[in-house]
Amino acid sequence: MAMYPEYMVAPIREDLTSAGFEQLMTAEEVEQVLGADSGTVLVAVNSVCGCAAAKARPALKMAVAASEKRPEKLVTVFAGMEQDAVAKAREHMLPYPPSSPSIALFKNGELVHMIERYHIEGNELHRIVDNLKGAFDAYC
Repeated sequence: MAMYPEYMVAPIREDLTSAGFEQLMTAEEVEQVLGADSGTVLVAVNSVCGCAAAKARPALKMAVAASEKRPEKLVTVFAGMEQDAVAKAREHMLPYPPSSPSIALFKNGELVHMIERYHIEGNELHRIVDNLKGAFDAYC
């Protein structure tokens, strides 16, 4: 059951999908993308909250655009909407607790870098961008 009407979240989804992120709608899609031989995958847990709008989505777009080394796949799940897809993505993010927004980098199915909500909402945009670029340089 979705928490928000689709017409409200459509432009929020498009903010990332227009920048090359694939919207994952099911747990099966998440499993397929995060398999053992999946290469580098950046997973953004999108959200309707203000820190997602002001910091998380802009930082994701800026870091991807500014990095020579970047993940092979960019995907997103939407907190409060496709609950099975979000739950499956969060299983892969353990031991980190669920948070929205959040950003996880995987390499061949293994979580190698995690940015939780508290790293986003209380931080400056350029620091989040630099954090992501550093992770891309280290793992991609």
